[in-house]
This record gives sequence, structure tokens and C-alpha cells, in this order.
Amino acid sequence: MWLAGFKWMFLIIGTIIGAGYASGRELWEFFGSESGLAIVLFAILFFICCNVLMTISYEQKSGHYLPVLRELMGRRLTGLYDGMIILYLFSVTVIMIAGGGATLEVLHIPYWYGVLIISGLLVMLFIWGISGMTSMNAVIIPVLIVFLVGTLITFQWTTGFEITFNLEAQHNWPTAFTFTALNILPLVAVLAAVGSKIRHPGEIWIASGGSALIMGIISFLYNESLLVVAHEVMLYEIPLFAILKHYPYFMVLVMSGLLWAAIYTTAASGMLGLCTRLREYMGLPYWLISLILALAMVPLTTIGFSTLISILYPLYGVLNLYILAAILLYPILNKFDEAPLR
Repeated sequence: MWLAGFKWMFLIIGTIIGAGYASGRELWEFFGSESGLAIVLFAILFFICCNVLMTISYEQKSGHYLPVLRELMGRRLTGLYDGMIILYLFSVTVIMIAGGGATLEVLHIPYWYGVLIISGLLVMLFIWGISGMTSMNAVIIPVLIVFLVGTLITFQWTTGFEITFNLEAQHNWPTAFTFTALNILPLVAVLAAVGSKIRHPGEIWIASGGSALIMGIISFLYNESLLVVAHEVMLYEIPLFAILKHYPYFMVLVMSGLLWAAIYTTAASGMLGLCTRLREYMGLPYWLISLILALAMVPLTTIGFSTLISILYPLYGVLNLYILAAILLYPILNKFDEAPLR
């Protein structure tokens, strides 16, 4: 039970710690000063969401997200969200493939070679199906966490651990809801895909509790570190490099490699959601579906996605808040439904 719980925990963390999070960009955009309470609330909301989604997936024995969506949203809205999730997963995976190609240019690997490398690794991963995905996360995510936390603690050590938590100055707490909502769709897609693999309810508590605790600690430590270099963050596309500027160049290379790993895990999570959903219609093995998807995605990496993102992301923000509300209310409404009439 414990081993399986940790396996799902790393799957959850791998879904959330993408390039945006690992680079510090998402945290800086959402949190910043007066955000200690917001990060604590985020950890609590994150725990509830993971727990509810995994519980529904376990009860439904789901192999993809459609049964979970139907349980949460009802039949009328399921069709709308199904289409939106497919579009979301596809567009995010394309962006991650493009980002993976661009990141490898730091090592003087041509962009197209980088795109083909990350695409090929995604297809290879799904030769082993879902077990390949969970095994990959169980290896990469602990390394990513250790290096990221180690870097942040070392930075705090050199600056005298200037961490403060003034409960009276916590006006940014509503951000917890929008930041949690940002990550809801990939969580729905990935956690629903493993419902049939969960064997014991204890795995759900280990995975949801462990991932919420780790994400909360990393988010708080990362945000406090960025506040120390707040006057320099705007000069960097990747805020993490503002923290690393006094480190040896070797550390910059190591963290660049870990950012690429974060891009890869995010792309793999998106591909997993798509493969499990499309397998119902295509009836093909996961690796073949991922190959077809990769062949469709690679040409699209040449398109500028800034316009697409500027249209889609605000829409996803509204839809995500709605599904976040549905998840948070689900245990309460479900309790009322199960209560006997008197």
C-alpha cells in the first residue's frame, strides 16, 4: 500500500511540477509578498482535490477521465469539458515539446533535433503503458525535488533564512483558489486514468496527503527565496536563474537539465491523458496512439502559440474555477445524497 501510494504521489507531483512551476514563473505570477497563508490554503485545497478525484476514480475503476467528469459535472456538461480537456492536453503537450526542443539548444543541440528527441522519448515511454509513466516519475521526480529543495535551502542558508510569516499581512489569500484551479484539468486527466490501478483506499490518503505536503513546502520555500531577489526577478525570463546567479555555472547546467525533465514529465502527463481517452475509440496500444499524436504535434511546434494561449487560458481559467468548485462541493453534496430520509 505504501509503495503504491508513493507511486501515485510522484505521478501527481510530476503532473504539477512542469516547466512553469520548476522555473519559478508560475509561483511568482500568482504569489509573491503576503502569500504565506495563500500557499497554506493552496496545500489544503490541493489535498482535497487529489483526494476527491482519486476516490471517484477508485470507486468508478476508471481508465480515463470521462466517468470522473460525468460524476462531477453531470451528463450535460461532460461533453463540453471532454472537448476542452482534449484541446487543453493537446495544446499543452505541443507547447512542452516545443519547449523541450528550445531548452536543449543550451547544449548546442539544434531545435528540431531537440523536438525529435523529446517526442521519441515520449513514444518510448508508452511502450510500457501506464506503468512506464509511473516508473519514470518515481525516478525523475525525487531527483527533481532533492535538487530543487537543496538549491533553495542552500540559498536561504547563505541569506540568513529571512523567512517571515505575519498573519496580519496576508491579503493575497484568494490567489490560492486561482492557483489550484490552474492545475485542475491535468489532475483530472491523469488521476482518472489510474482509477482501475488503485488497489486500496489507503493509497489515496498517502498520495494526496504526501503530494499536498511536499507541494506546500516547496511552494513556500521557493516563494520566500524569490522574495529575497524580488528586485532582480523581472530581469530574468526564468526566475530560478535569479537565485542561481551566484552559483557555479555547473549548477546552472544541472538545473537547466532538471527544467528539461520537468518539461518532459508535463508532456508525458498530457500524453497519458490523451492516450487513455483516445484508446476507447482507437483500440490501439498506448505507444502507437502516442506515436500518432506525436506525428500530429511536431509540425505544430512551428506555430506561434501566443495567440492561442491568450484566447484559451482565460477561458480555461473560468472553466477550471467551475470544476474546482464542483470538486470541493462533491464530498458535501455526496454526503447529503447518501443520507437516509427521515
